Amino acid sequence: MKSVTIKDVAKAAGVSYSTVSRALSGSPEISEETRRRVVQLCKDMNYTANTVARSMVMKSTKLLGLVLPSINNPFMSEMAYHIDRQARARGYNIILCSSSGDPQQEREQFELMIGRQVDGILLLPAMADSYTLLQPYLNRIPTVFVGDNLREAPESYVSVDNFRGAQLGMKYLYDLGHRDILYFGRRRGSTTHQLRAEGYADFCQQHGLREQYCNNMFSATTIKYGYQQALQLFGQERSYTAIFAATDTNALGIMQAAEELGIRIPDDISLLGFDNIRDSGLPRIDLTTIEQPKKLLASVAVDTLLDKITNELSGYSHRIISPALIERASCRHI
Repeated sequence: MKSVTIKDVAKAAGVSYSTVSRALSGSPEISEETRRRVVQLCKDMNYTANTVARSMVMKSTKLLGLVLPSINNPFMSEMAYHIDRQARARGYNIILCSSSGDPQQEREQFELMIGRQVDGILLLPAMADSYTLLQPYLNRIPTVFVGDNLREAPESYVSVDNFRGAQLGMKYLYDLGHRDILYFGRRRGSTTHQLRAEGYADFCQQHGLREQYCNNMFSATTIKYGYQQALQLFGQERSYTAIFAATDTNALGIMQAAEELGIRIPDDISLLGFDNIRDSGLPRIDLTTIEQPKKLLASVAVDTLLDKITNELSGYSHRIISPALIERASCRHI
């Protein structure tokens, strides 16, 4: 099937192909009547612009790469949605890839994005040392890390204040009267989770509380993992009145296990999550949680990347967004 070219459109319209090009680019050099006629003819003939050729001329593809560690994770999928909306509002489209949490696949996707000539890349990293592993690429293409705090690394990132978020959650539970609070979901391989666990530990130390953890350092941010670990946890003697889950997905798994075992939330155990994913607000769940303001994170991340693109990689910025407590019905006063 032969593709319709710009010259085919020009011939049908009885104008030069440069006139068609000007009409599609919104140039003021042609009349509004001609522009409308050419645009309508392009639609009628199913003409698709050659974006590769246009990018060679404009030196911009108006494409941004977005690399996620998982599409199935509710937080990641919501972030992808907001990033896509924010990019489109600024005249850019998104190419989305999933690294599946694999650093090798993450590197391959960087190479793919560079080959596709995207103008810049937004990365929700697969692991804590993604920054180090991707160093060879970071001076070749504007990149912004999203959702992971790189601390003092000389690279741009946008993240919620995870340490502050954990402290905010602990203060809420403490003010409700809880003194025995178990932290669920501590793990290595993620600066995000390290900072949340540090916030929990710091609050315990400041207020004379005993630190309690339910699992090893290799937890996963999934409902399934939360469910499986909670079944084991609830089979042991309880020394806590509240659980602070590192993610909402873990909290949903805890809720599932509690319901199966006849443990009532919040009557028997208070439960607090982190992220405020969409499902957390459903009526039967009604999870109190610490919100990552995803729309704001996406907006700041896209603007930061476009600023790097405009200024051709000069400098870097560290943007920390404040979290917020979303109070629902999964915690009670004791």
